[in-house]
Amino acid sequence: MSPTAPARRRRLGLPRRAFSQVLLMQLTVAAGVAVLATGLFLAPLSHQLDDQAMRRALAIAETTAQDPQIARDLLSTAPSVSGPVQREAERIRLATNAEYVVVMDMRGTRWSHTDPRQIGNRVSTDPSAALNGHEVMQIDTGTLGRSARGKVPLYAPGGHRIIGAVSVGIAYDSVRGRLVDAIPGLLAYAGGALAVGALAAWLISRRVQRQTRDLAFSDIAALLAEREAMLHGIREGVVALDRGGRVRLLNDEARRLLGIGDEAIGRTPDEALGRGRTTDVLAGRVTGTDLLTVRGRRVLVANRMPTDDGGAVATLRDRTELEQLGRELDSTHGLIDALRAQDHEHANRLHTLLGLLELEMYDDAVEFVGEVVGDHRATSEQVTEKIRDPLLAALLVGKATVAAERGVALWVSDRTWLPDGLVDPRGLVTVVGNLVDNALDAVAATPHARVEVELRAEGRTVVLRVRDTGPGIPADRRELIFTEGWSTKEPPAHGKRGLGLSLVRRLAERQGGGVSVGDAHGGGAEFTVVLPEALAEPGLRPAPTRHAEAESAARHAGAESVSRHAEAKSISRHAEAESVSRHAGAESVSRHAGADPVARVAGAESARAAVVETAGEEAR
Repeated sequence: MSPTAPARRRRLGLPRRAFSQVLLMQLTVAAGVAVLATGLFLAPLSHQLDDQAMRRALAIAETTAQDPQIARDLLSTAPSVSGPVQREAERIRLATNAEYVVVMDMRGTRWSHTDPRQIGNRVSTDPSAALNGHEVMQIDTGTLGRSARGKVPLYAPGGHRIIGAVSVGIAYDSVRGRLVDAIPGLLAYAGGALAVGALAAWLISRRVQRQTRDLAFSDIAALLAEREAMLHGIREGVVALDRGGRVRLLNDEARRLLGIGDEAIGRTPDEALGRGRTTDVLAGRVTGTDLLTVRGRRVLVANRMPTDDGGAVATLRDRTELEQLGRELDSTHGLIDALRAQDHEHANRLHTLLGLLELEMYDDAVEFVGEVVGDHRATSEQVTEKIRDPLLAALLVGKATVAAERGVALWVSDRTWLPDGLVDPRGLVTVVGNLVDNALDAVAATPHARVEVELRAEGRTVVLRVRDTGPGIPADRRELIFTEGWSTKEPPAHGKRGLGLSLVRRLAERQGGGVSVGDAHGGGAEFTVVLPEALAEPGLRPAPTRHAEAESAARHAGAESVSRHAEAKSISRHAEAESVSRHAGAESVSRHAGADPVARVAGAESARAAVVETAGEEAR
């Protein structure tokens, strides 16, 4: 058997749990307050009891001194145990429960006392203040011990001359006894207050226990340290709002993405950021997931999640750096689609050109090559003059090639005008691509098939309309078609249909817009997509660099760029056709027009050999 681990000794000190520590600290505070309050109450109580005893002694002395018979007896008799002054003083002492009542003459000689043996002796304390006409209250020690005393002067009948003094004492033990008797009641009140405080401390500690999930303070401190490290270390902006909608936390990435600092803490998004879609998303006025918004030159993806305390936490992701990659990817997809559509077209054109040269129809061959090149250039110019975004231009030129392959005329409306500077070009490419693909499917195998695309900028809003000459969409299905998974076509083997229009609506609503469908003029369907704030503000559109200008110019070439890429991918198919065009045009056709038959035939033979070689490579 393996030896068992030694039991860990319990360390003395504070308990680990926050609940236990809070309870212990509150009990300590409550007990300390109770003890302090009791002590603070006892101190003035003792002083108050002393004062009451002295005032009582003074009152008895004043009452005794006002008796005229005592004054007459003091003047007419001698001090003795059985004298009238002693008898009257003892009567008053017994009646008032005083410790002693002493009557003295001007020399300080006692005429009365509780102890008869002290009669005729001088008093033990200084009587001068009372004999000089002053009232005295004090705690002093005499022959009978410590007592609370009151002394007053004794006037002769008529009240014009002091003939002595009266001193009355209250036993100090009785005063202390009253104080001691008051302590149990005081402690009972203090104990009751302590019990109430302990109960309140327990209730508060239980609440703390629930709120801290019974964690230790060290665990809470570690969690806070980990939270700070995580919030300031992640590459995602985090904005926390309280129940009043005020910013209470910003991490470093959120400060960078939003362009704000600590001055935003405690302010609402409207006060910190100003009006705009970003503010609406953070404030919760725009709901949804993965909401696109623009802040300065940055394209952000925002998500907002409510918290249990009535606040919310918003996360922000920077998508600006992904835009270039998205453009490249979408452009590549467009080129691939165009290449697929042109694959058979190039082979057919090369075989047609080869046949014309074999038949020695050189003029027709030159005209055929010119038409092919002219068609590509015309399509490119038509698109790029109206649509300045290179992604959309390349997409529409590629779609035009695909449409031509399928026997459909794809036109860009004369009302189309879209400048560069789209906030989310990839999203718009997705919307246009899906709608155009659906339109091509709708008009396939119909006579005079036609699809028209219209893109217009109205301020910062982009309005897209795609019309077709297909059968249209019945009114009762115009909302159903946007449901994910719904389609009238058979699903392909590799997946499912019914995602395109659902994606279009989701992308439009994510940008605060919408999509609708109606009847096109002359029949067919017309889809309308409205995208508010799809264009960046003019002052915020980045100026293109030389590299970007060159890349944009290449992409703005539209069909020219597509056909050149297609020629490169098709192993110089257009280069061969261009070479044929030059040989047939420059050497053969010009000489054919110029009358040297031998040279003309030689040029034609050269061109025909080039085309035969290219066609052979294509066939292989």
